[in-house]
Amino acid sequence: MSFPYLLSGLFWLGALLLSAGLLRRARLWRRGRAAPASWRGLLAAPKRYFVDLHRVVARDPAAARAHVAAAGGGTAALLLIALNYGLLLHQRWLDLLLAASAVLMLIGAALMRARRRAPPARLSLGEWQRLPARLACFALGALLVAALAGGEVWLSAAGQGLAAVALSLLALGGAELALGIGLGRPMKHAVAGLLHLAFHPRAERFAGKSADLKPLNLAAGELGVARAADFAWNRLLSFDACVQCGKCEAACPAFAAGQPLNPKRLIQDLVASMGGGGPAYAGSPHPGRPAAAAASADRDIVGGVLAADTLWSCTTCRACVENCPMLIEHVDAVIDLRRHQTLTRGELPGKGAAALANLRHTDTVGGHPLRARYHWAADLDLPLLREGESVDWLLLAGEGAFDMRYQRALRALLTVLKAAGLRVAALGEAERDCGDLARRLGDEAGFQRLALANIATLGRYRFTRIVTPDPHVFHCLANEYPALGGHYEVWHHSRLLDQLLETRAIRVRSRDSAEPLSYHDPCYLGRYNEGYGAPRRVLAGIGIQVVEMSRSGRDARCCGWGGGAAFTDVPGPRRIPDMRMDDVRAAGAGRVAVACPNCTAMLEGVSGARAEVVELAELVAERLETGPEAGQERGDVRRAAAQGRLAKEEA
Repeated sequence: MSFPYLLSGLFWLGALLLSAGLLRRARLWRRGRAAPASWRGLLAAPKRYFVDLHRVVARDPAAARAHVAAAGGGTAALLLIALNYGLLLHQRWLDLLLAASAVLMLIGAALMRARRRAPPARLSLGEWQRLPARLACFALGALLVAALAGGEVWLSAAGQGLAAVALSLLALGGAELALGIGLGRPMKHAVAGLLHLAFHPRAERFAGKSADLKPLNLAAGELGVARAADFAWNRLLSFDACVQCGKCEAACPAFAAGQPLNPKRLIQDLVASMGGGGPAYAGSPHPGRPAAAAASADRDIVGGVLAADTLWSCTTCRACVENCPMLIEHVDAVIDLRRHQTLTRGELPGKGAAALANLRHTDTVGGHPLRARYHWAADLDLPLLREGESVDWLLLAGEGAFDMRYQRALRALLTVLKAAGLRVAALGEAERDCGDLARRLGDEAGFQRLALANIATLGRYRFTRIVTPDPHVFHCLANEYPALGGHYEVWHHSRLLDQLLETRAIRVRSRDSAEPLSYHDPCYLGRYNEGYGAPRRVLAGIGIQVVEMSRSGRDARCCGWGGGAAFTDVPGPRRIPDMRMDDVRAAGAGRVAVACPNCTAMLEGVSGARAEVVELAELVAERLETGPEAGQERGDVRRAAAQGRLAKEEA
């Protein structure tokens, strides 16, 4: 048989093995729950791969270059082999394109191999170490094919020897892909990753930022995830997309603190829970934890492949999600598993159970009387909104209102809002907890009770917008209440302060700060809601130059409060807020600005010498001009703004 036809047979054998393996793996995914998925996602997959995925990959230029060369060259080579030999076209110009693709793939494999000679600790080893060599084999085989198939060279004895080498190299390298998906080998991510992008469990992520948790249908008996089959089928698929690069591991604050959570290992534990077999995990473990029990699809995940305190170590900061090049949603999986632990077992460590009990009995996390929430404003003439009245801005103070330290920040905020002449009111004792903590601790029933009660309460009042200094309240009301029928225009106070400065509704004494100041990004304002710019514009607007920490913006380290971690308090060699304060010191800052009551509490709880923690509104209030000229100017600005609005309405 001629060499080109042998190539054709080898291609179709590989395609058959790949299809059989995919069907085998698909049976594991189909054990999961039904989930909506449109086949139109396949049409969207190229955009999601080349744009959305590569936005993340490009943050590591060296890895991006290797990936573009290896994956791009390999994909092109496969398509050209399929076209020229699978379909028996045998066109010389296609062989020339194949040679160029093979060279590109070979360069990518060399870059990957060089990186793995001294790999960073976050990379998995084992079978992943041989992957660059296997890719190089395929590239060399494709290069030989392009050289031999265009003429009669393969008819000579030497040519036949080279043809045999080419076929052997193609078979050895191609086996990684053809057998990888069925046997759970490293190259399974190439197929599972593409399908994951097409049928992503958060398809709305590709239309804009989306981090809201989806409500459980409690009436239908949905109580979270116990076994792999309780996950949606496309979430099981997403676990198989993991490339074990460890970028989630490097970003995780719990892992850095030595708590028993490694998000990369977590995803591999969930892969193992499907029961499909595969090579042994060869990456960093969960800190301080021995190897997990043998995986079984019929066993509960928690107590089987996962220890419970691994789940409770997560701060839900989404640093893992933000840094995952395959766009896997680690936090959603953690919350689904927590829901089962909380709703069916009632098993929470630390003070988590006490916090949920307080929410059930008092509608506050700390067990405080609701009427005490606004005691801090007794002398500030803050009106309480009454039914039938209307107001422009409804202030929701959140749970920070019960903390004596944060009351200073709330007083500063109210002082600024009153100086701007805004019509602001509060609910008083009608304000309950928003339910964020309950939801993150897995108490979906408690969250829905609080959310529905708050929605009913807010429905009795008339207001234009809600403003809150708490990113957790902001996120809940803006992004998670709509699924339950609550639709509001919600502003975080940093956005409002930014607008007041921009429109000169307030006048401040802008002066350069002699002392370096850094800014800490709250996770629920930054990664959850892209709220990076407004706080920095506020600081610049009052004359403060920000000294950025090495981990800031989307890479900011969590303060350690989120996800109820401050209540579950899983121990580790270090505390997350201590590490964050180290980041402040490393930036050379003596003060750190914050824009969240929980971040304030965690950073001020750092023992020993530390930077001064100051809230964003406090910095604005201490520079506020309060003289008659400022009042006259603010009045002029407000009149001009009102006239502008009136002109627009008349037009």
